[in-house]
Amino acid sequence: MSYLLHIDSSSLGEASISRQVAQSFRRAWPGEVVHRDLATAPVPHLSAAGITARTVEPARHTPEQAEAAKVQDELVEEFLGAGAYLFTVPMYNLTMPSVFKAWLDQVIVDGRTFDRSGPSPATGRPAVLISARGGGYGPGTPNHGLDYVVPALETVLGPDGLLGLDVTSVIPELTKAPQVPALAALRPKHEASMAAAHTKARELATAIAGAYAA
Repeated sequence: MSYLLHIDSSSLGEASISRQVAQSFRRAWPGEVVHRDLATAPVPHLSAAGITARTVEPARHTPEQAEAAKVQDELVEEFLGAGAYLFTVPMYNLTMPSVFKAWLDQVIVDGRTFDRSGPSPATGRPAVLISARGGGYGPGTPNHGLDYVVPALETVLGPDGLLGLDVTSVIPELTKAPQVPALAALRPKHEASMAAAHTKARELATAIAGAYAA
């Protein structure tokens, strides 16, 4: 069994709900884990040098292109070397943290991690996306339709998108209910969402690891 690649992007450290749920997954995961914490060690945003380095022969790279290609190669090889993925991506201002978007832009490389004419190299590999948010964004809520994290990432990461992963999302909601008086009535729903998220994370880790062992 190759390793689980865990990409963290929450800025809140141990206080992060997304990270806490991810730890439930990690505790149930029996194999090797490669952990990249983008909050403490962010990767560079994709630059002109990084874009042009993809279409210029390495022997002709400028120093800037060579440095950008080095960063990109490390991230791409790390991504392709994994057999399963755990993404910790909370909602910030209705969308994903910028550090995670920077990682995606470095990793998504035509001809390496995705193929316009056929399956991508990682097609079918399991991935779990954990995304906490302070409110509720499901059907029937005032915020329904304003989630620009999970739908976007399920498209980019998923089987109908660029990377072809088999993505399952875990969404702990209403995380502000214990702190915001106006949301106090929603605390029971928050607690139920948290319990369900931790349970689902553990179950997914066990199921994915079991599929490897089968």
